Amino acid sequence: MTRSLMEQSAARMAAWLQRRARHAQDNFYLEGPYAPVEAEHTETELTVSGTIPEAPDGLFAQIGPNPLQVPNPAAHHWFVGDGMVHGVRLQAGKACWYRNRWVGTDTVNDHLGRARVAGPRRGIFDVVNTNVFPHAGSLWATVEAGPLPAELDAELNTVRRGLFRSDESLPFTAHPHRDPQSGELHAVCYDALQRHQLIYQCIDANGVLRRRVNIPVRHGPMVHDCAITARYVVIFDLPVTFSFRALLAGAALPYRWNPRHRARVGLLSREGDSDRVKWFPVAPCYVFHACNAFDNADGSVTVDVVTHARMFDRSQQGPEAQQVAFERWRLGGSLTAVQRQVVSSEAQEFPRCDERRTGQSYRYAYAVGGQAMSTEGTRLLRHDLQRGTTTVHDFGPGQMMGEAIFVPAHPDAAEDEGWLLAYVQDPQQQRSRLVILDAQAVDRQAQAIVHLPVRVPIGFHSNWIPLPA
Repeated sequence: MTRSLMEQSAARMAAWLQRRARHAQDNFYLEGPYAPVEAEHTETELTVSGTIPEAPDGLFAQIGPNPLQVPNPAAHHWFVGDGMVHGVRLQAGKACWYRNRWVGTDTVNDHLGRARVAGPRRGIFDVVNTNVFPHAGSLWATVEAGPLPAELDAELNTVRRGLFRSDESLPFTAHPHRDPQSGELHAVCYDALQRHQLIYQCIDANGVLRRRVNIPVRHGPMVHDCAITARYVVIFDLPVTFSFRALLAGAALPYRWNPRHRARVGLLSREGDSDRVKWFPVAPCYVFHACNAFDNADGSVTVDVVTHARMFDRSQQGPEAQQVAFERWRLGGSLTAVQRQVVSSEAQEFPRCDERRTGQSYRYAYAVGGQAMSTEGTRLLRHDLQRGTTTVHDFGPGQMMGEAIFVPAHPDAAEDEGWLLAYVQDPQQQRSRLVILDAQAVDRQAQAIVHLPVRVPIGFHSNWIPLPA
């Protein structure tokens, strides 16, 4: 099944406008730690410093942009590069292998001379590069704004396209959230060509679409993430919206800060319809990522987010440096607007928690500390939300880390009983490593370091994927 005629026409027009844009060779997000690697690698003899814990049995994967071709760097946006997945297989205290593979979209496979994979197609662009996670017995790579997910095998090869185990052709999201109680995925999705609606989807534990709710919006907002509680889906309708002016100027990502768009946050009952969404105004800002959310005894909802004062109001190539903070928001119950409290004013992104606590009250949040468009290095932040303290792991001058993921020591482990895993890049040495930290001793020396044969570019999302022995 091919893309619709309207999608194909829109894609051709967007490509034509980008060719007409101003040409230049400079682009921060194609250089240094962000520069793409040129080939796929497989390495089964990995050097390890320290001792890898015995318990983790699975794959630590990260996905991000790794464009095969960039005709005009000036018009290229970091978010639109061809996707590449990097993975290290851990088993019985050993690092069995490292692999990196391009996500096998039609564009990638045609360029590399490979056969196209099975499954339907949709959307005005052919990129899948933002998240990689397990569901319904398979590994999936996803992106927002239109295209269908890509199914990967255990060695990161793309095998098919589709909306998990459903036949429906719907846009998906970069950020579904899995309910650890039911195993369902909850997602707030949008299509770049359908500017007046969002689509809430609930995918059951078997990969079948169980619920769909269309949610009216204005201006075509970019909704990168959502959050869930036991009762609600939290919807972020914030002032980054589709821009025809940016599209006509040849922007690869035609979304811009829009002060005319009213910032609001919605609560949709997990079994409710669109007319039951309760909306709450919030001071203008943008949220890429929520860490977690939960219900309060008074009927309100708490949601923890990283906020950006503005987004996409200057740079046309990626997120620009702006005022950033980790905040705790409350809404619902007797409240008539979102209440905001700053937890940490340090610049940071990619907040994560123990996924077993998704939708429930929790204590620890982990984030990548550092400012956008900086090569000075990043560091791991561990927020103790109960004590109001932050513990730091510094990887060294100029070292750049990816998203950190908590892996529990065993199924019944305490919230911080386990390890934090992250890819860390040394731009000077052009090498990366997988760093394994004791989550209860974040500020101490790494428990183990797996040295990789190549550089893992700064990308988007990481996840731990348990695998059968």
